[in-house]
Formats: sequence, C-alpha cells, structure tokens
Amino acid sequence: MRKHLRLLMLAMAVAIAASSALAAETTAPAYHLAATFKVGGDGGWDYATLKEDGRAIYVTRTTHTMVIDVASGRVLADIPGQQRSHGVALVPEAGRGFISDGGNGSVLIFDLKTRKPLGSVPAAADADGIIYDPTSNRVLVMCGDAHQMVAIAPDVNPAGGKPAATVDLGGAPEFAVADGKGKVFVNIVDKDEVAVVDTKAMKVIARWPTAPGNRPTGLSMDRATRRLFIGCRNNKLVVMNADDGKIVADFPIGAFVDATAFRDGLVFASCGDGTLTIIEASPDKFEPAQVVKTQLGARTMAVDQTGMMIYLPTADLDFAPGSTPTRPRPIPVPGTFRILEVTQ
Repeated sequence: MRKHLRLLMLAMAVAIAASSALAAETTAPAYHLAATFKVGGDGGWDYATLKEDGRAIYVTRTTHTMVIDVASGRVLADIPGQQRSHGVALVPEAGRGFISDGGNGSVLIFDLKTRKPLGSVPAAADADGIIYDPTSNRVLVMCGDAHQMVAIAPDVNPAGGKPAATVDLGGAPEFAVADGKGKVFVNIVDKDEVAVVDTKAMKVIARWPTAPGNRPTGLSMDRATRRLFIGCRNNKLVVMNADDGKIVADFPIGAFVDATAFRDGLVFASCGDGTLTIIEASPDKFEPAQVVKTQLGARTMAVDQTGMMIYLPTADLDFAPGSTPTRPRPIPVPGTFRILEVTQ
C-alpha cells in the first residue's frame, strides 16, 4: 500500500515540476488550494454538482448524497436511499433533482426545496454519469454496463414512471455534455471515442476517435468556439472540434483524471494523483497555464460559473490488496471525507 502511495505522490510531483516553467510564462491568474472543509461521513464519492447560485454542492457518497454549503462546509442535507450513487442533475424549472444509482440501475428523484426523495424511475445497468439537457428537456443518464443513454422527462411520475427514450451507444459511456443545439457528446471509454447523439431523433449520428487520448472519462465544452475538452486516462487532455471530430490539440495531465471543466477561457482537468491542470484556451490556441497541487484522490470537481471557485471532494485513502500503481483500488478512510477549495 505504501509503495503505491509513494508512486502516486511521485507522479504528482513530476507533473507539477514539468509544468512550472510553462505556467510562469502565461498570463492566466494563479490558482491555489485556499481551504479545506472537513465534512466526514461514510462512503466513497463520485461526481460533484454545484447549484446554479454557487452556494451549495451535491456530492454522491455511495449510499447517500450530501448537500454541502460551500462557504462553511456545513452539511445542509443528506439524501438517503441509494445503493451505488454516481451523479446528480438539477432541474430548477421542475423543482427536482435526479441521482443516478448504478447499484440498481435507476434514478432517484428528489424535491429541490425539501431535498426529500420523491421516488425513482428505472434507467439501465450501471447508471453513472448524468446531465440535464435543456434543449431536449431531458435528464440524460449514461449507463456503462448497458451501453445505453437513457432519457428521462423532468416531470416523470416518480412512482411508476418510465424513461422517455433509450439510445444504444455501442460501448460503455462515461460522461456527456450537451451543446445547446440538439446534440449531446458522450465519452465511450472502452472504444476510445466520442459518440454524437441527436437528441431530437435520439440516436447516434457520428463516432469520433479520441486518439491520441485513450479511455476518455471527463468531458466539457466551450459552446461558443465548439471545442470539446476530453480528459483521458493515459494522462492526456484532448481538444476536439465539436463540428467534425478533428483533434485540435492535446496536453499532458496527471493520472486518473475524472472531470474537466471550461470557464471563461480556461480549461480545468482534475486528476486523482492530486493535480489540477489548467489550460488557457482560445478558438485555435491552447497554452498550459498551471498545475495546482491538490490532494491524492481529488479526481472530480465542480467549478462555479466564473471559474474562480473550484471544489474537489477527497478523503484519506488506503489501498486494497491487489492494487497496482496503474490500477489502484483506493478505499476511503471513514470520517476523513472533505471538500477542497481552489481559487485565485
């Protein structure tokens, strides 16, 4: 276990050192780890979702989902009733939130005001990444083992309702992003490609390779310039043209990336080795700006609308027997869960 930890820490140090000279030459604002909120509670964690007003963050914790005040770290609510929760999608217009549950292949629906569960609807096996697409007015669930994207109407009956549509993706999806114009882009992790879904027809209309990136996980988009930012598990951030699938650029990032985000000309990639890579972005020019040292395990994140505040969940980690540096099996230490705040 200690050997794996040392190797991960060494990888983090190398990533930070390799980028320092480039970062010093950029004009992007410098980010730093500003605060740590000790939250505690049992369970692992996956995606983090920030409320539209930026005041609270939803973090799935395997069997429950915590709602945490970002100013104080205080737990505002704890939504129960999940088997293996992954992500949260918020639909303020419907007054509802949706939690993907890979343990039973369903989506739990809760009231945004009371944060009380309303019921659930079936999705498919390994319900994981989840987003809301306003254009199609559908909550979209990426179901890894089923190789499907399941579309759910926000006003679905939480007691006996069914999905509105199911799309065969031809591979295992990770995360997705909508362009606001009727298309959704989905990382297909086992095929090293992005699947393009027409949300009006609810079918795949294109498949684009992510090479030189392999095992794509994190995904975000600059909708103005039509650029996709794809975090890949072979330590690469790939920039793709969302109109034709051409690779525009690629950059080295840390190990075990699980999320990317774009805000105000900056791209962020959070990695489980304890690094947050930041890239300056314009339509056809991309420059490494900074690698921020976070903490081991901080692989997912939520970024506010300005890009100034970044929140990363993590905890102290042990490693299960059989772990290797390339395939670690981290086990969160009970009671050590926390939220890191990175800002300028």
